[in-house]
Amino acid sequence: MDMIQMGRDAKQASFALATASTAQKNQALHIIADELEANLPAILAANAIDINLGREAGLTEALLDRLLLNEQRLKGIADDVRNVITLNDPVGSEMDSKVLENGMSLSRRRVPLGVVGVIYEARPNVTIDIAALCLKTGNASILRGGKETFHSNMELVKVIQLALAKAGLPAASVQYIEKPDRELVSQLLKLDDYVDMIIPRGGAGLHKMCKENSNIPVIIGGFGISHIFVDESADLMRSMDVVENAKVQRPSACNSLDTLLVHEKVAVEFLAAFSQRIQGKVALVAEPKALAILEGADELRAAQEGDFDTEWLSYTLGVKVVADVDEAIDHMRIHNASHSDAIMTNSLASAETFINSVGSAAVYVNASTRFTDGAQFGLGAEVAVSTQKLHARGPMGLEELTSYKWVGKADYLARP
Repeated sequence: MDMIQMGRDAKQASFALATASTAQKNQALHIIADELEANLPAILAANAIDINLGREAGLTEALLDRLLLNEQRLKGIADDVRNVITLNDPVGSEMDSKVLENGMSLSRRRVPLGVVGVIYEARPNVTIDIAALCLKTGNASILRGGKETFHSNMELVKVIQLALAKAGLPAASVQYIEKPDRELVSQLLKLDDYVDMIIPRGGAGLHKMCKENSNIPVIIGGFGISHIFVDESADLMRSMDVVENAKVQRPSACNSLDTLLVHEKVAVEFLAAFSQRIQGKVALVAEPKALAILEGADELRAAQEGDFDTEWLSYTLGVKVVADVDEAIDHMRIHNASHSDAIMTNSLASAETFINSVGSAAVYVNASTRFTDGAQFGLGAEVAVSTQKLHARGPMGLEELTSYKWVGKADYLARP
């Protein structure tokens, strides 16, 4: 594949998309949603090929779950696209309007970023999510999915290309790197003349590779150890419901719980009951204090070096007993709390200390970490969850895919 030509085509398409009407962009999204449902058998058949090949390659159940499409998930993806249609188009909206002393009216107007390159792994839904959000915000996109999702993505890209043609938008508005060659990824990361932002969606290794090799700004996110701290003042039974949800609802998700921290004053009562609740569901990895309390529980082992730095993405949970909220926060700072973290507490002081001290992109009080999601936040489908501190943090929806330009209007004002 000629990556330079792909970049040129994407840049040219971005010029057309920047001036496309909201109605035209929404029409393309409407067609995508309808075609997803109309082509369900072909998409699921392609996905079944990927699942079988993944099993033969020895992929873990967590990765296979990320890869899997079924009728319910595909309908959910289509509904997410329809939800994007209902959201306000941020392009063209103005912020901070004011009139200067010299009579000039000044504002900041939202504009598309231009061309967005997205590199992702075993998540075929990302193909549609990225395309939908980029189209809505007038951005062209270059997508590169993992080899594990090749057949699924080929079918999904057909849907996108059909929608673009029917809506009268350039075919290069959404392009897909069909070959799995790693060299092509390296070439994409050097297309700074054409691509304005790179968004990696995958493990820490992918993010590190992009950050170290890209000539283009990279959004870092999607990885981080998620924690829940159960404070001494918490309602223990209701906290147990939240912790269980955060761990078992979908353990392969990046916002699922990795480490449970429990205040020493409630540790015996809480952990004894919790171990019964999740018996047969979750394997526990415990530091010495927690290990002593959990002794006799099914699937229990002592924590080893590196365990509390592991994003499990499976039915495994790290457990630690801490003295107070300050020790919980110290543990989180050491062990990469940057994504989604929560405190269970009835103490306003503890809640505020936690909120202000934890450096995560999303922080919760008495709520599951699983809420870190573009749809849950009312943003529509998300392009990524950013854990960096510049430009965008947390679920990246429509506004996060825009920049702005200053617009000054005057009555033939010649100089300041």
